[in-house]
Amino acid sequence: MARRNKVYEGKAKVLFEGPEPGTLVQYFKDDATAFNNKKRGIITGKGVLNNRISEHLMKRLNEIGIPTHFVRRLNMREQLVKAVEIIPIEGVVRSVAAGSLATRLGISEGTTLPRSIIEYQYKSDDLDNPYVSEEHITAFGWASTQDLDDMLSLALRVNDFLNGLFFGIGIRLVDFRLEFGRLYSDDDMRIVIADEISPDNCRLWDMETGEKMDKDRFRHDLGRVEEGYQEVARRLGILPESGPRDIKGPKVMQ
Repeated sequence: MARRNKVYEGKAKVLFEGPEPGTLVQYFKDDATAFNNKKRGIITGKGVLNNRISEHLMKRLNEIGIPTHFVRRLNMREQLVKAVEIIPIEGVVRSVAAGSLATRLGISEGTTLPRSIIEYQYKSDDLDNPYVSEEHITAFGWASTQDLDDMLSLALRVNDFLNGLFFGIGIRLVDFRLEFGRLYSDDDMRIVIADEISPDNCRLWDMETGEKMDKDRFRHDLGRVEEGYQEVARRLGILPESGPRDIKGPKVMQ
C-alpha cells in the first residue's frame, strides 16, 4: 500500500492527504472509545462497517440536497472527503431520553421527548466535551450567529431524514451527534456535515425489542457489539457479502 502523509489521527479515524488539492482520505479504525476516552477497546470490523454505513447515509443526504464533505468510498476502510475547516462544536440531536440527558434531567431512559431538541458541545476531550449555549459559542468566536443558523437548519433536516429512514427498517433513532465544517470554494463558504454518521455516533434501538445496536453495547459491556453494528448494516442492505473483515492499515509517512 502506498505511503501517504498523515494529516490528523483521532480516536476512530485517520486523515491522510488526498489525491488532489482540497481532498482528504478518511480511514476508519477498529478502535473504540467511550466516556471521553476513559474506556478503550477494539471492535473487530467496526471500521469496515462504519465506512459502509456512513457512505450510505452521506450519499443519501447529498442526494436530497443536504451538503456533506463525502465524495466517494475508496475501499473497505477508506473514503474520499472534501477538506473542511472543522467547527469545534458538535450538535447533539435528541428525540428520546437516553445517556447524559436522562441522567442530567432525571428523565427515564426511553421517554419520547415532546419534540426533538438540539444541544451543543464544545469539542475538547481534556474538558470532557462540555455542553455550551449559543451565547458561549458566539461570545468565544467558535461560530457566528449565521453559522449557528445554518448548523441548526442542517441538523433538523438530517434528523427528519434519518428518523424516516431508520423507521422504515424497524430502528428507532434515539439521538445522534453531528460535526460541521466550513467548506471554502473561491470566495464562497458554506457549512456542511462532516466526520461520519454511524453506530459510533448514533443511538439506534430495535423498535420492537428496544435492543441497542450501537456503541452503547461497548460502553455498558452488553456484549455482541460487532453483531449490533452488523445488524444496522444488514437492515440498510449494505452488509458486505463476505461480512466485515480486517485489513491492514496504510503505511504512514510522518
